[in-house]
Amino acid sequence: MEYIAHISEDKEHIQTVMEHLEGTAELARQFSDAFGFGDWGYCCGKLHDIGKYSQKFQKRIWGSEVRVDHATAGAKVCHEKGGFYTALAYCIAGHHAGLPDTGERSDTGDSSTYCGRLKKKIEDYQEYRKEIEVPELKSSFFPLSRNKDAGFTISFFTRMLYSCLVDADYLDTEAFMNGGNAGRTAGDSMEVLWHRLDSHIGGWLANEEEQTINGRRTEILKHCIRSGTEEKGLFRLTVPTGGGKTIASLAFALRHAVEHDMQHIIYVIPYTSIIEQNAKVFGDILGSENVLEHHSNINYESTEELKPMQLAAENWDKPVIVTTNVQFFESLFSNKPSKCRKLHNIAKSVLIFDEAQMLPNDYLKPCVAALEEIVRHYESTIVLCTATQPALEDMFDSDMRFRELCPRMDEQFQFFKRSQIKKLEEMTEEELVKRLKGEQQALCILNTKKAVQKIYGEMKQEGVFHLSTFMYPIHRKRTLQSIRERLRKGSRCVVIATSLVEAGVDLDFGTVYRQTAGIDSIIQAAGRCNREGRRKAEESITYVFQLKQVQKVPGQQQQIDTADIILREYEDISQLEAIEEYFARLYKFRGESLDKKRIMELFQKGRFQFAKAGKEFRLIEEDTKTVFIIREGRAKEILEGLRYKGMTRTLMREAGGYCVNVYDNAFRCLYGAGMLVAVSEDAGDDFFVLRDEDGYSEETGLQIDAEIGTDIWF
Repeated sequence: MEYIAHISEDKEHIQTVMEHLEGTAELARQFSDAFGFGDWGYCCGKLHDIGKYSQKFQKRIWGSEVRVDHATAGAKVCHEKGGFYTALAYCIAGHHAGLPDTGERSDTGDSSTYCGRLKKKIEDYQEYRKEIEVPELKSSFFPLSRNKDAGFTISFFTRMLYSCLVDADYLDTEAFMNGGNAGRTAGDSMEVLWHRLDSHIGGWLANEEEQTINGRRTEILKHCIRSGTEEKGLFRLTVPTGGGKTIASLAFALRHAVEHDMQHIIYVIPYTSIIEQNAKVFGDILGSENVLEHHSNINYESTEELKPMQLAAENWDKPVIVTTNVQFFESLFSNKPSKCRKLHNIAKSVLIFDEAQMLPNDYLKPCVAALEEIVRHYESTIVLCTATQPALEDMFDSDMRFRELCPRMDEQFQFFKRSQIKKLEEMTEEELVKRLKGEQQALCILNTKKAVQKIYGEMKQEGVFHLSTFMYPIHRKRTLQSIRERLRKGSRCVVIATSLVEAGVDLDFGTVYRQTAGIDSIIQAAGRCNREGRRKAEESITYVFQLKQVQKVPGQQQQIDTADIILREYEDISQLEAIEEYFARLYKFRGESLDKKRIMELFQKGRFQFAKAGKEFRLIEEDTKTVFIIREGRAKEILEGLRYKGMTRTLMREAGGYCVNVYDNAFRCLYGAGMLVAVSEDAGDDFFVLRDEDGYSEETGLQIDAEIGTDIWF
């Protein structure tokens, strides 16, 4: 009898189980070879679908309605083999539904846990023995399992192996269904990309001037290129604003990748605005076909021409990937095949964490533990890239030290200094407004949207602007264009904004006011003061202030309190010593809350809670609702499409340009006032339309009555 794994859509072609197992095994071997466990990947692929040797599955493949569990069989075979095969058993058991929790010995066969799956009664699959032999595992796991945190190390390895299996399974099936043509293009080699960058920067490298901006940028760039030949490991690129870190970090990464035969360069960035800027720079230099943007604002589905990019987003099969902190870290701790299949492409890669101070504090311990695993066991290099380095060295094992890529670091910070930071006495809102009314071109950054709207309301006149995420993205972009135009002309321009302007927004003001926040946020704000260096640094002031009688800000208060200590103890908080002291104190104060959900405890004592970790590890908590604003013609067309064509991914992504996300308290205000209606019946309870245009202002965006409720809006 011929046992079949897949039948083509036209029913003309079949793929046997043996063909699928061999194809998947070879791909999984190739992927796991990157971290030295090719035989484990091969064995995983060879056994993952042996449950398809059952008679009931063969009937199902020809149209029977009876559902058949074909994943548990391979897991049982591996479990019975014991020892190292147990890691494979987890991977095979979860290759469709997700990596399971270990569970309890008392779990019954109807439980979704690993222990439950092993007790599950499944169809007879023993015919596999006539065609398949269980491959031998030759690579030793002991070097990994002897670490201080062996449970976490083993669980991380299991997830990486799982990634190899699920991606190989997807790819082999995809190739069969498409007649051998998967429609994927891998991109150019690292050598080709390095030569393109080398040609692009060739003219810059002749610059030997030490007292010009371009000369200093070239010095940093050259040092990064030379350092690319160093051994793999942990690096820092601590570069002041204006120091050219984007190209310098790319130069290091490409040189390093060529030197060590590495597969990918992965940029992990907290803000989509920076992602879009960097991806364009990289694409212009290296070719857009070699650079994958992977975040919520990118849409590769609109044309057939972009099909290879859409496919690459599934498993990061491109030389350069630019993604978000959320996408990267949530995938690292996920248990789902769709999120995990990309993870094996982190092995043998250079990972650049831009704005590294934005690594999530609530999950900092598990994030650092994952980064240590990636460097120690997966042949990768990590670079933390920022002007305000977080104090992470003590969180890594003592044998893992950072190497700095910026030459003459202290001198560079003094050279690129564009403004002075001064602390003001605590003031009232009225006193702040009075100061701002006397400014010609100034930026004021406040901690809450509510405060921004209130101060703007007191200031409202020609040349005064409001910026916050209560304005939908397309509206914000238009406002930023107006701001830049007034700044360029020298016209009066005073902007009242939330922290959204602190990164990825190129604005240059003569004066900046920053309500006390984390030291990194204050320094980011100072980066908008005399950004282009047209004025003297001593005449360009960033004022830091506290407002009297202001509510404490949940989620920010520890940063504010710690910053206040540093502001009192250091005359210049932008010096590197002050920044390091700030982060050291902040992490000490936070203590156990650096692992808020106790993720590390989920992988201890031989018990793995993959499913629970995947559910708990959420950098953005699910407590927001989306409000769709239909003031513009295109927004109205999108709404009509959503209602009549359904919630397609393409329409939803375009709709994002006209949406405002609000927390529950603000949502309750709007919904209770009858201002919202569901987009459609199938939109769920998270997506609403603002039914009254008067609820949205051209100046300040979404209007929420300050008298309704007492919560702070973030």
